[in-house]
Amino acid sequence: MISDLVRVHACPVRFYYERNNAVTESDRYAVCKQLSYHLGKPLEEDAIWNEIVTVRQKIDPALKEYLGISITSCNKQEWKPSKETDVRVFSNKYGLAGMIDRITDDGAFSIIRAAGAMPMGTYAADRLRIAAIALCLEEMTGNEVEGGYVEYIPDGVSRYHAVQPRDRRQVIALLHKYKSIVDGQFPEPPLNAPCNRCKYKEKCESSVGHRLSELL
Repeated sequence: MISDLVRVHACPVRFYYERNNAVTESDRYAVCKQLSYHLGKPLEEDAIWNEIVTVRQKIDPALKEYLGISITSCNKQEWKPSKETDVRVFSNKYGLAGMIDRITDDGAFSIIRAAGAMPMGTYAADRLRIAAIALCLEEMTGNEVEGGYVEYIPDGVSRYHAVQPRDRRQVIALLHKYKSIVDGQFPEPPLNAPCNRCKYKEKCESSVGHRLSELL
């Protein structure tokens, strides 16, 4: 799954420890996701909130304020309405699968993020997502895919990312790393791993450099 590649990119060691854990979407993502279905149309807060509560019945009522802030941000620009939503893409060649959040009439695709936008450009993880989706679409359609959009809903910002060769190389490298982890190989942590806020910090520090067989 493309989402697994993103987790390996963030930290392969953490992915190793959590590879069998179910991944659930956050409440904030649920809000942004439901709002995204209405982009290009009037954004009616009460109607969207009712949909959110139907989908996620135990959501914190305080997040309705977050929805209102996101709607205000999204109303600052014009959006193209969706022709299709939640489109599954896959690549048999690379063993990849993922989801496109929105496709518009002109064939452009986008992914939805619940994060705030950077001052310029897109986050590394989002560039990875776009590149992996592009590989899947190229195999499915037989046409070159130049890039896609990342829609940062809380800020009402849509950013286009043109896929670069380095993005494709990174996808391939992460696929190899992902497969080695699934096969049982303990990975090395990246130099920029978010160790300070990781619950596996001590376990990781004591195991780096050892073979998996030595840890069992």
